[in-house]
Amino acid sequence: MKTKQRDHSLFHTGWSSQFLNTAHMTPLFISVLLAAMCLECRAQKDNVLQPEGDETATEGEAVTLGCLYNSSSTSPTLYWYKQDGNNSPTFILSRFKIGTGETKDLFKDRFSSTLDSKSRSVPLKIQKLQVSDSAVYYCALQPTVTGNTKTLYKNLWSKDNTILHNIHQRGRHTLLDFSGLLQEVKAQSA
Repeated sequence: MKTKQRDHSLFHTGWSSQFLNTAHMTPLFISVLLAAMCLECRAQKDNVLQPEGDETATEGEAVTLGCLYNSSSTSPTLYWYKQDGNNSPTFILSRFKIGTGETKDLFKDRFSSTLDSKSRSVPLKIQKLQVSDSAVYYCALQPTVTGNTKTLYKNLWSKDNTILHNIHQRGRHTLLDFSGLLQEVKAQSA
């Protein structure tokens, strides 16, 4: 009975060395253990990090939204999405380590990004800000959005506002907020 508890503890304590007595392990168990450890290492390497908090800017200015990434891939692909109101996220652009990627026509004039593999960053620059740019912006790494990307910006939310796809659960997001500016403009015109 104690052996079963030890095996169970092994997978929940982060590979504590007190449980790794290889003299009593079978070669198959050692192989499975090493494979599980490799998967755990890979999962920790693939992520994106966006600064916390809101970004506030004035209409007509430019703003750069940060996104750092870690990837076990030698050729990572990163994406930017915009979500305004209760709408589904909309694809803005993708960037590759080699080549430029793609930018949706709606965003080509004012939105740009370059993937810098040395600093592991893919900042999104928005020129000539408009009130309609007020939204939540998501940066995502390729493993987050594999498969049919059409479903990513079609019907992403269920009727009760629960997430149907996990893109929002990986990494953070940036909210570009013009609401204070709108309130100020309304107060001045009243």
